Amino acid sequence: MIGAIILGLVAGALGKLFVPGKQGGGIIVTTLLGLVGAFLGYLLFTRLLGIGDNDAFDLGGLVSAIIGVIIVLVGYRAVAGD
Repeated sequence: MIGAIILGLVAGALGKLFVPGKQGGGIIVTTLLGLVGAFLGYLLFTRLLGIGDNDAFDLGGLVSAIIGVIIVLVGYRAVAGD
């Protein structure tokens, strides 16, 4: 559980760096955004494409989480009109 929160925080922060613009929010929003992105990245890469590991935290999991955060941010900005 703590590992997922740390992964969410790191992925959310890095995703916000890669997608410029107003995302707002503090550490809680960044962590939640990172968790949603990490879950999306897991679904896309591990379940859909069969890439990655289910058993352990690894660098590939972080990369897929960051990609998931970027997808979530771009979708949010498209809907919110930022």
